[in-house]
Amino acid sequence: MAKIANKQVICDVLLEAAKKDKDIVALCSDSRGSASFTPFANELPGQFVETGIAEQNLVSISAGLAKCGKKPYAVSPACFLSTRSYEQCKVDAAYSNTNVKLIGISGGVSYGALGMSHHSAQDIAAMAAVPNMRVYLPSDRLQTECLMKELIQDDKTAYIRVGRNAVDDVYEEGNVPFEMDKATFVTEGTDVAIIACGEMVKPAVDAAAALKEQGISATVVDMYCVKPLDKEAIVKAAKGAKAVITVEEHAPYGGLGSMVSQVVGSECPRKVVNLALPDAPVITGTSKEVFNYYGLNAEGIAKAAAEALK
Repeated sequence: MAKIANKQVICDVLLEAAKKDKDIVALCSDSRGSASFTPFANELPGQFVETGIAEQNLVSISAGLAKCGKKPYAVSPACFLSTRSYEQCKVDAAYSNTNVKLIGISGGVSYGALGMSHHSAQDIAAMAAVPNMRVYLPSDRLQTECLMKELIQDDKTAYIRVGRNAVDDVYEEGNVPFEMDKATFVTEGTDVAIIACGEMVKPAVDAAAALKEQGISATVVDMYCVKPLDKEAIVKAAKGAKAVITVEEHAPYGGLGSMVSQVVGSECPRKVVNLALPDAPVITGTSKEVFNYYGLNAEGIAKAAAEALK
């Protein structure tokens, strides 16, 4: 089981890289504590910028630094980064082709008790709709590390969304099958294909194990790269199954489910069931309580998969 959250891994990877590369700069919007970036600010104060609660400035300053040759990482709660500064993300970062990495922390319903104002259930749809914007939702700390090490090597805009708390490992240390912009087949089966992203991958894997006990063979695809979407992986998974289930910590419109449905519908028609948060303010509670309530857990995913095969 993971002992550290994905956001901490992001800080750790960037801190080590920044010690060797003085052009790497981290920026926070009064969020260094919640983002786990206090160690970065303390160790490399000359490479850290605090903008205060001003997410629009956060992104614009990052874009300006990028145009000056710096490698900025703008870290802020996903709910604010993807809404308050949406125009800056679209124009200053993506349209201007700047090397700005947007790190959306505490994504989805991580701030469950704080309600809809602090939920980021529309960010996948919003960010994926922006040209030149890549969108990534790593599933565990090990994949997060692989992703960040790759992103450090390129100079393109990207949005990375991670949750608030530590999540169970999907992969094993020293054995993380990772290829940039290519989905990972965690399991392979013949009856149903479950395509998930972010924190929904682990319950999808657990659901596959539960389905196996029922005599149902399930493929689980970790679509951490929501954009660019790995269409080949979707087609491969769908062709080898009787039904497709998508699982995401996001609203039911415009996210992973919508994207997968488009690909499956045009390339290899199958029944597709989209599991997501409702088109309504979600209940108040911890992430686990919210997931359990809406069936975004192993039991709910397995039940939906079994019903889709009837």
